[in-house]
Amino acid sequence: MCGIVGIVGKSNVNQALYDALTVLQHRGQDAAGIVTSHDGRLFLRKDNGLVRDVFQQRHMQRLVGSIGIGHVRYPTAGSSTSAEAQPFYVNSPYGITLAHNGNLTNVEQLAKEIYESDLRHVNTNSDSEVLLNVFAHELAVRGKLQPTEEDVFAAVSHVHSRCVGGYAVVAMITGYGIVGFRDPNGIRPVVFGQRHTDEGVEYMIASESVALDVLGFTLIRDLAPGEAVYITEEGQLFTKQCADAPKLQPCIFEHVYLARPDSIIDGISVYKARLRMGEKLADKIMRERPEHDIDVVIPIPDTSRTAALELANRLGVKFREGFVKNRYIGRTFIMPGQAARKKSVRQKLNAIELEFRGKNVMLVDDSIVRGTTCKQIIQMAREAGAKNVYFCSAAPAVRYPNVYGIDMPSVHELIAHNRTTEQVAELIGADWLVYQDLPDLIDSVGGGKIKIDHFDCAVFNGEYVTGDIDEAYLDRIEQARNDLAKVKNQAVSAIIDLYNN
Repeated sequence: MCGIVGIVGKSNVNQALYDALTVLQHRGQDAAGIVTSHDGRLFLRKDNGLVRDVFQQRHMQRLVGSIGIGHVRYPTAGSSTSAEAQPFYVNSPYGITLAHNGNLTNVEQLAKEIYESDLRHVNTNSDSEVLLNVFAHELAVRGKLQPTEEDVFAAVSHVHSRCVGGYAVVAMITGYGIVGFRDPNGIRPVVFGQRHTDEGVEYMIASESVALDVLGFTLIRDLAPGEAVYITEEGQLFTKQCADAPKLQPCIFEHVYLARPDSIIDGISVYKARLRMGEKLADKIMRERPEHDIDVVIPIPDTSRTAALELANRLGVKFREGFVKNRYIGRTFIMPGQAARKKSVRQKLNAIELEFRGKNVMLVDDSIVRGTTCKQIIQMAREAGAKNVYFCSAAPAVRYPNVYGIDMPSVHELIAHNRTTEQVAELIGADWLVYQDLPDLIDSVGGGKIKIDHFDCAVFNGEYVTGDIDEAYLDRIEQARNDLAKVKNQAVSAIIDLYNN
């Protein structure tokens, strides 16, 4: 889960890129980067940290140019060294920079091809750098001094034929323009839009529509699976379908947790999808526990608030904000290391005793992954005086790892893996637990007017839409993702960064 943005403007775009990245900060808190272009020169700033920490006034003043791209990152199956902050750069051909959201499932094969056949060097463990080199090679073999839109689209087409996985990409070709493209399954989201200024029309490509909204851009549409958009420095826009057999199979977890509720993804309102999740959960509770004694519904801020509100309305039960959130603590889902997560939950949330004392409380969360957060929150509710604590998940049980760009933990760290609902309830300390049913989740997200071919629901059912995931691959990412490996990687990264600085 990362955030990408690209802007072709009529004046300096540094502030607009910065503002867009702050809006997309929820997609990654590990690192941030911006690169701009002016008169054929590139200006780059990237480092570990939040957007507000990476970019100081002196950095912003150097990021000159009316065209640029940006990225916010969180680490996927690898280290979090600043060397892997994006955008990445290669000088040949033309000078290309690239930012990427997602994960390539055939990255080892590609890295070998790049070295042995494409004669290119990859300097990090990031699959984004691999993807950049594939794109650069395919553009280089066109042999043009000045690439046209057809050359760009041909290169993207070859990227699709070589790269497998989920990816949304924005790349800048120095002196020519910006290209955005999406994998043939449309797993990761990307949109583009425009705004009119006194100087002319400006264009933006971004992970979520909310970034366009905040900066006054009008959404044109989502990129279709396999499609590319190319915007020249002069402001000419071209689009083309670059995949042979595209099929819209977006990640359903975007609507559960990743995206902001005010975003529109593939024509679907994230907010409305979460409202429908609450409705479906309420219906399930009324079917399975018609004599429930719930006094109050309390969301675990922030992602679950929309679903919890509709659940309370449908049950006819009071909705209350029972937790106060410290907004200066990051999302625990993306924090490496179990100890860091445990510590951050207590720092992040504090219970309002008035809403818990002597009541039967229904807590609502968007999902349960490790169970670390909800276990501590349930304990907090009991310490605040709750008589009984029930728990509701707006998503089904997460039983399998994600391989398309969400750094979920190793399978053995998933609390629901090989466990029943009752066993999970006991482990997290809930009096009873209700999960959303997968058909209801699919209906909640895809129940609108937009036709979705199929959703990627692999974290819930183990069915990977790219068709190339086997036990050997899952074993490899198991080794890369377990918490011990992350702690080791962080220690090594800290030493490397200290040495470099």
